[in-house]
Amino acid sequence: MKPITLCALIGASGMLLTACNDRNPAFNQLPDFIQGDVLQHDYDGITDDLLTAGLGADGLASATAPAFADPLNPTARERRRLAIYNNYRALVDTAPGGGYGELFGPHVGVTGDGQVPGEEFLALMSVPGSPVPVTVMVQVPASFNVDVPCMVTAPSSGSRGVYGAIGTAGEWGLKKQCAVVYTDKGTGTGAHNLANNQAQTLDGDLTDQDVPVLFRAPLTDTQRGDFNAQWPDRFAWKHAHSRANPEADWGRHVLQSVEFGFYVLNEKFGRLLPNGKRLKTIKPDNTLVIASSVSNGGGASIQAAEQDQQGLIDGVAVSEPNVNPVVDRSFSIRQGEGPEITEHSRSLLDYTTALAVYQGCANQAPAIRDLAPLNGAFNPPAIGQNICQSLANKGLVSGATVDDQATDALRILNEEFAIQPEQNLLAPLHFGLAVAQSISMTYANAYSRSGVEDRLCDLSLAATDGSGAVIPLAPAAEAALFSASNGIPPSAGVNIVYDQAEGQPTNLAASVSPSSSLPDYGLDALLCLRALAQGTHPETGAELTGDAAALADAVASGIAEVRATGNLRGKPAVFVTGRADAILPINHTSRPYVGLNRQVEGSGSGLRYYEILNAHHLDVLNGFPGVGDRYVPLHHYYFQALDLMWAHLTEGQPLPPSQVVRAVPRGDLANPLTEANLPPVLPVPADADRIIHTGSQLRIPE
Repeated sequence: MKPITLCALIGASGMLLTACNDRNPAFNQLPDFIQGDVLQHDYDGITDDLLTAGLGADGLASATAPAFADPLNPTARERRRLAIYNNYRALVDTAPGGGYGELFGPHVGVTGDGQVPGEEFLALMSVPGSPVPVTVMVQVPASFNVDVPCMVTAPSSGSRGVYGAIGTAGEWGLKKQCAVVYTDKGTGTGAHNLANNQAQTLDGDLTDQDVPVLFRAPLTDTQRGDFNAQWPDRFAWKHAHSRANPEADWGRHVLQSVEFGFYVLNEKFGRLLPNGKRLKTIKPDNTLVIASSVSNGGGASIQAAEQDQQGLIDGVAVSEPNVNPVVDRSFSIRQGEGPEITEHSRSLLDYTTALAVYQGCANQAPAIRDLAPLNGAFNPPAIGQNICQSLANKGLVSGATVDDQATDALRILNEEFAIQPEQNLLAPLHFGLAVAQSISMTYANAYSRSGVEDRLCDLSLAATDGSGAVIPLAPAAEAALFSASNGIPPSAGVNIVYDQAEGQPTNLAASVSPSSSLPDYGLDALLCLRALAQGTHPETGAELTGDAAALADAVASGIAEVRATGNLRGKPAVFVTGRADAILPINHTSRPYVGLNRQVEGSGSGLRYYEILNAHHLDVLNGFPGVGDRYVPLHHYYFQALDLMWAHLTEGQPLPPSQVVRAVPRGDLANPLTEANLPPVLPVPADADRIIHTGSQLRIPE
């Protein structure tokens, strides 16, 4: 129970006081961090709605994306609809037989096709000391119960825009009749075309005018002109090039989104006074607030809970969170009878640059080469062989043959970087999708607070043609960027370009490094990023010097700013993570956070951790052969985590203890997934399934 404040009493009595104190005024007022106007839209739940943008469950599942009537001049409504379609499908497997429409989906558990009427409020906000505009949005369903108010946070996953959690925390919260508060966390599309100076407004319209936009690189016209003369047709991207390290403020963004949510709710439902003002009648002490979301959004909600000094958040329920725990080697991690892991808690940039450097070669290891789904289709063997040869020439892998070199690269990832063997089969597919490469480039820029003009490690962003050469982005593609981009190129037609590739600036994936005579995926650029992450020269181990040393120090400082403390302030919390997560390795994210939290909060911890077997990070891949037959949707367990937190906070039901859940793959895409494949988190798990702390070790069952 949250303490009743003096302001709460004043609000209840209706006394006409201007304020109780500066921090908690009695009258509702727009938070001072909101910049400019608040856009408000009503959706009837028939022609358009909060959750599906009028598409309904069938429209979201359709392989045909909603089109623009005029591809060069889409309306705000069209851009929003396509953004919701793309963001929903990016995180949720909508393929037949994978559980959509039976176990989860906007129409499951409700009547109709899943459309949710209500109001949507959009604005830009700022964080003191940061120049990055942050998008915030509140959705209030028409079914919102003012007598039992609730709110769910939905910071975007990955680097997505404000609709990036629409299919995860958004869907669950709206179906619970809660207000849902979203933020892009200072990431999102925010694409600035340096050639024509166009950027996106709050609703995705393109403009070259001096008006509020999601992001525009802080360059003078002269600086931009000079840059364009040397590096034409390039883009600056918000997450990578804001010079701000937005991740350091993700917790603050979430807390501010909650404050904005209370403002919106009180503008709608607060007691109206004769003087035209409204009292704050919906407040933290009478409103249930669950901090939630997945991946980066889950990490942001964890940061918010750690920083919540006002008591805004009642509980936390997140899935596969991107969390970088403070390094504490006083405890170890052990799975079954496997090796004791002490080198846990590596930073995102550390293990991601390692994957970017070594995974291209490891894809050719005999142990996984022919077993990894879509490996041959996404990763041409010749490129992998070239990467292995380049690594061998630099002394970074050993072996006389490609098989030996690839096996050594895989060993380095599994043994030296504590990447679970369960992640090996999916890692090649992620490499083919440039996941590690794009994260490495974006976060190295963000952590070092580099600008687009710095071209960190000689990398830039641009559209490319079939040969990999830089070309202008097609106008129709640029008009759709707000709706199509995931916020971290390669995306929506914009690719990572290696400016020092042999011959000419080239799409990184097709690049020949200066130190090589064969296409090796621009290995020199990836090794440059690796050097910044580890602070030493990857080939020699020597300390970096000069500008490289200064950049590595800046990167290290940026990483230190995002480290999580492990202190959830006693709040009840639930984490669910797939053991096969090949994007955020569990020995550096969820598992060590659980261990750190135990060290910090001891027996007073309210954190529960559920590790799901045969589940991974991107459920959308389950629609592909070789993936869906081996893995189950983690999305199902994320919603279960939210249900468990809801029951705990509203009914007092105890949270089940930490445990391994032994989900069973369907084995054949022709076999629809059923509840038999998805055993629930149990109130009393078998002893053999319990995750426990033994002395200074976190023990995970096999």
